[in-house]
Amino acid sequence: MIEILRNHITNRLGNDLDNLDKVLSSFKYIKTKRNEQLLRQGDPCKYVYFIIKGCLQVYVYDKDFNETTRDIIIEDNWCSELLSFGSGNPATENIRTVEPCELFAIDRPSFQTMMETIPQFDKVYKQILEASYANSVYRINAFVSLTALDRIKWLMEYRPMLLTRLSSKLIASYLGINKDVFSRLKAKL
Repeated sequence: MIEILRNHITNRLGNDLDNLDKVLSSFKYIKTKRNEQLLRQGDPCKYVYFIIKGCLQVYVYDKDFNETTRDIIIEDNWCSELLSFGSGNPATENIRTVEPCELFAIDRPSFQTMMETIPQFDKVYKQILEASYANSVYRINAFVSLTALDRIKWLMEYRPMLLTRLSSKLIASYLGINKDVFSRLKAKL
């Protein structure tokens, strides 16, 4: 399993990684069941996760306890509540497994040690931040301007694998539309 993480890092940074084994040894392997809570809103985020297998949901509850999905993250990607992880402050989001997952996790102290002692690891962190920011901005900009039907078409074009992996309720939450509207519009396509 560690080879998957090794390949992910070397594909992004090249093979010139003197301390790669030290970096990899800082991660712990975690195997989860479906619907396991990895982070609760209000608790400090203690880990950054790399997804080997499975799918994670990043979501929030509003003041009326309605759930809104901010992101769905699948294999070969990183997941964390970065503001909380970096500051140690309470998280504003929740993270849970949508499917049984296999993850690698690195805790905050180990992550900080890697950042301070291994220059290449800083590049990994910057890539995580950039990807998270770009994904959030793109999704916000696209979804603000798209109709509900166009959001479904967007999903079918750019993330079609989610349609076969996730429930209609979760997909509707991700797209920011009512699940009944989602089902009705999806049937028209």
